[in-house]
Amino acid sequence: MLHDPPKANSPERRSDVARLQTGALVIIAFAVVLFLLVQARFILISLATAIILFSLTSDVISFIARQRIGPFRIPNTLASIAAMVLISAALLTLTSILLAQVNTVLVTTLSYTEQAPSAIASLFTWLGPDSEQAIFNAMRSFDVSSYLRTAAGQASGMTQATVLIILFVGFLFAERIWFETKLQNFVGDPEQAKRIGKIIQSIIHRVNYYLLVKTVISLVTGAMIYVVARFFELELAAAIGIITFVLNFIPNIGSIVATALIALIAHVQLGDPATTAMIFTIAGIIQFVNGSVIDPMLMGRALRLSSFGIILSLAFWGAVWGIPGMFLSVPIMVMLLVVCSHVPGLRPFAILLSREGLPESERMLDQAPRDLLMQDQYKD
Repeated sequence: MLHDPPKANSPERRSDVARLQTGALVIIAFAVVLFLLVQARFILISLATAIILFSLTSDVISFIARQRIGPFRIPNTLASIAAMVLISAALLTLTSILLAQVNTVLVTTLSYTEQAPSAIASLFTWLGPDSEQAIFNAMRSFDVSSYLRTAAGQASGMTQATVLIILFVGFLFAERIWFETKLQNFVGDPEQAKRIGKIIQSIIHRVNYYLLVKTVISLVTGAMIYVVARFFELELAAAIGIITFVLNFIPNIGSIVATALIALIAHVQLGDPATTAMIFTIAGIIQFVNGSVIDPMLMGRALRLSSFGIILSLAFWGAVWGIPGMFLSVPIMVMLLVVCSHVPGLRPFAILLSREGLPESERMLDQAPRDLLMQDQYKD
């Protein structure tokens, strides 16, 4: 006699199938998002940069718009136009300076093409003559001119990116006054819209504070490296200082690359191992003190991100967006940390992203990063 199979396990089977389908959909969605991030990288990088610049200046515009000149208040439109003009001028000036320095570096690199292989190979004399000769042959096989042409082509795209960023910032300024209304109508709940607005403001405050501290530290580091390069009469002193300033915005790796770069330039130009070691040591001390002592002290609790998380973010966004992604990795990680902290289902990710496993609480939404720093100093 035939019997029907037991149906006791059918709910469990349906549950397993549902979980399998959900996992497959998550993988497919991640693959699609990753594909779009790579394919639209130029536009997305420009948009992300424009959003950061907009967040940096939105509070300043609000402050200017609240000021009075006698009985008259400065219109919000006039404050936005003034900020837009200043941002455009600053971006175009910075782009022209970077392009000029890139051109100087490329021309100087071409002039040192012949002596660079022997200078670099001489760094490995301690490995023996065979190893030194092998390294010399490997360096001679590099087609430097093709790499320089590629670098020049990528540098020329900075002007296009700058123009696109300026356009994005302009449209964001135009939409700025309607943002709160759109948010309330989109959410439908005034209290929830207010809470989301606080989360957005928390992200803006923390990213702005990070960029402010990082800019000051990078400026000081770049100036000190410039002084060192000028003292040792290196030809690319100004370019080295500017490149150091820029590279310090890349967490962890940027300072290492900048230190190695000035040592390599010094060795190729001067050819003296003792002087090269001295420059490398001085630059390393400057980077360590500014990046590992002063920088964390100024950041405080405002940006206590996991070091391992920063490396993962740096690697992921560097693989997806290249060098621009490395610059944007920390601001993006700050945004993810704040968002995950206030979404119950994502809070475990916030715990992993935070340095001490203490993500942002609801009480911290109303606190600026400098207030958190003062709390740290008071506790210490």
